[in-house]
Amino acid sequence: MWNYTDKVMDHFLHPRNVGEVENPDGVGEVGNAACGDALKLTFKLDDQGRIADVKFKTFGCASAIASSSALTELVKGMTLEEAEKVTNQQIADMLGGLPEAKMHCSVMGMEALQKAISNYRGEASPFDADKDHEGRIVCKCFGVTDVKILKVAKENQLHKAEDVTHYCKAGGACGACLDDIQHLLDDMWKLEAAKK
Repeated sequence: MWNYTDKVMDHFLHPRNVGEVENPDGVGEVGNAACGDALKLTFKLDDQGRIADVKFKTFGCASAIASSSALTELVKGMTLEEAEKVTNQQIADMLGGLPEAKMHCSVMGMEALQKAISNYRGEASPFDADKDHEGRIVCKCFGVTDVKILKVAKENQLHKAEDVTHYCKAGGACGACLDDIQHLLDDMWKLEAAKK
């Protein structure tokens, strides 16, 4: 059993903003129900360009539902410029923290929000790279590319393959890619250290 905070349990048992916004300005979908988690986020802007209404539909665990609910509360009233800076850590912090193995739920929320903002702007999302198979698929079980692994690792200061699994599920099924993930991380952090 996971050790959830009272805030996680509250957002799971009493989720806010469930459903879909009618005639949304932006739509973002991430995840895959076949892999265990999927999220659809929709929002509507007011005449000042602020998020007036935001709703979600999530298929997933308590952390996925709670993260989605907290995200909608967090971004209400924000401009798109403010909302696009929301991090997965802010979502987790709003919930009083998430178990390490469930941090991927906050990442999923952040990605859905960024996809919805990109959708509104008519731009490609930074997370469309996975969908278009740009980069190399490292985790065949969950279809996670090296591009996503490195992005999540850099944003969250992850140095171990097992930590990456907690944030994007890569390596979490058969585990065959864990060595490959660790090599990616080692190479990235060596390059980062050389830049300093």
